[in-house]
Amino acid sequence: MITIEFLITALIVVLIPGTGVVYTVTTGLTSGRRGAIAAAFGCTAGIIPHLIASILGLSAILHMSALAFQVIKFTGAAYLLFLAWSMWRDNEEIALETDGEKNGFLKTATRGILINILNPKLTIFFLTFLPLFVSADTYSPVLQLSMLSAVFMAMTLAVFIIYGLLADSVRGYIISSPGMMKYIKRSFAVVIGFFGVKLALAER
Repeated sequence: MITIEFLITALIVVLIPGTGVVYTVTTGLTSGRRGAIAAAFGCTAGIIPHLIASILGLSAILHMSALAFQVIKFTGAAYLLFLAWSMWRDNEEIALETDGEKNGFLKTATRGILINILNPKLTIFFLTFLPLFVSADTYSPVLQLSMLSAVFMAMTLAVFIIYGLLADSVRGYIISSPGMMKYIKRSFAVVIGFFGVKLALAER
């Protein structure tokens, strides 16, 4: 059963700016509405493996295996730092996106997927978060966990799209100022780099 407590808690969790939010907002500013939606779908899809792992209990194995955790953690951290470095060095002017840029949609979504897939802490987070809202008398814990996961993903996608569209709404003002665009790009690069370092230093 989906409770009000779960909806409120999940909404708060989704609204808190994290790597996915930063990436979606950045994409909305640099690539427009279509790019923002691609980033939102990618980041949302990236949490599916973590949700499945939590439901199946595989995250318990990840939690016990220090080697597996470290490998995934450092891979994810390296990817975030690479993304931050690429964004910092990108001095190209922003051009308005055209409807023909289909490959850009897939590339943007793929980056979003990788950002979340390569964060092992998400699996452990869902393992500890979702069970809090499973009814003690439920006849099928797996079914209820699946329902909670589906609602969480829907909320994530909706909130990320809103973040991206809000970024797109001010994109026109920022494009007219190349200096401002460069400053924003590098600011977000620093933030993403911070998340990468934070992930690398994470214990569990």
